[in-house]
Amino acid sequence: MTTPTPPVHPATFTADIVHTDRRFGAEHGSLQKPIHTAVQYGFDRVDDLVGVFQGTTKGAYAYARQGTPTTSALEARLTRMEQGVGTICFATGMAAITAVFLTLLRAGDHLVCSQHVFGNTNSLLDTLGDLGIAVDKVDATEAENVAAVLRPDTRMVFVETVANPATQVADLEGIGALCRERGILLVVDNTILSPWLFRPGDIGAGLVVHSLTKSIGGHGNALGGAVVDTGRFDWSGYPNIAAPYRKGDTKQWGLTQLRKKGLRDMGASLSSQHAHAIAIGAETLSLRMNHASDSTLQLARFLESHPAVGRVHYPFLPSHPQHGRATRLFAAGSWLLSFELRDADDTLAFLDRLRLAVKSTGLGDTRTLVIPVAPTIFWEAGAEVRARMGIADGLVRVSVGLEEPEQLLADFRQALDGGGAPG
Repeated sequence: MTTPTPPVHPATFTADIVHTDRRFGAEHGSLQKPIHTAVQYGFDRVDDLVGVFQGTTKGAYAYARQGTPTTSALEARLTRMEQGVGTICFATGMAAITAVFLTLLRAGDHLVCSQHVFGNTNSLLDTLGDLGIAVDKVDATEAENVAAVLRPDTRMVFVETVANPATQVADLEGIGALCRERGILLVVDNTILSPWLFRPGDIGAGLVVHSLTKSIGGHGNALGGAVVDTGRFDWSGYPNIAAPYRKGDTKQWGLTQLRKKGLRDMGASLSSQHAHAIAIGAETLSLRMNHASDSTLQLARFLESHPAVGRVHYPFLPSHPQHGRATRLFAAGSWLLSFELRDADDTLAFLDRLRLAVKSTGLGDTRTLVIPVAPTIFWEAGAEVRARMGIADGLVRVSVGLEEPEQLLADFRQALDGGGAPG
């Protein structure tokens, strides 16, 4: 097995993003694709309208639920960023994940998933069980744990690059090699890192999922999700592709079924307004990710050195269990960290003393956001599940924004030192 190295960012990465609309042809010489709000689209010839439904009329639109020129422009950017063969956008990241599971899996299939996944994804996995899809949740930080539960009916393995909130890093290389050997579809949620810091296709992932709301959009002003096909999976041997979609380029079979069943039939369509906002946010992806990663590493080092802090979770700290893996695969550590105070009973009071960081849910904003994990976003999961996922009762999640690192450190220092009135 060859060992991937952190992505060498092409000199054209940001140039490609900011000039994609112009190069693909935006109306009237516009440098950005305009916001198309139309729901219906007309045709001069009825044959062309028929062709849209039958797949023979290319590059045309019939109804906005299946996409608009604005969402298509965003999809083109995402495909270039992940170096894939195509992308489908959805209303949210959870809509994208749901579409992957419900359109590519059937009752009787087996799914292997990391036990360290986003809380809502974990809840969705329980729903899949109710629908007759067997699910095994394993510690994906070691590929051997995935291998141990594989079955003849295993159709898919799903992992996140960096787990939210405790930052475990999956054994991406090992799991990628395992899935290639067994012909199993590997789906990787790359929301936290983004294609600027890591491209899952490099380790063999067939599909890459994003919550566009976070790293790629980055401004907390638009919900969105996406599924990118990397071109690394052979769909011709996948048994769950329906007969109507088994035609043309086999590399497009998975995307075609996702668009028809997951977008058209389920209806979780990304609006043109939000697609436009996300596309504009994507133009500064590399700048934001570099700044946030640098600030987060500084904050992580400070927290680890403070006597009031018991443990810090951040992959680019040498103390992190998967530090070597993270620094080998990722260009930087991104904006997510979590930590625990030595005195867990002081957690809520500490958070109230923060003045700059915002007490809020959500991730990947321009502002630094903090939240106590156990009593909020993972409360519904219950104590047993939290323990299995490595979520301590006093765990604090931090999504680092674009503030100057000096200001962030000063805010966390005064809150940890217990100074001042709650802010």
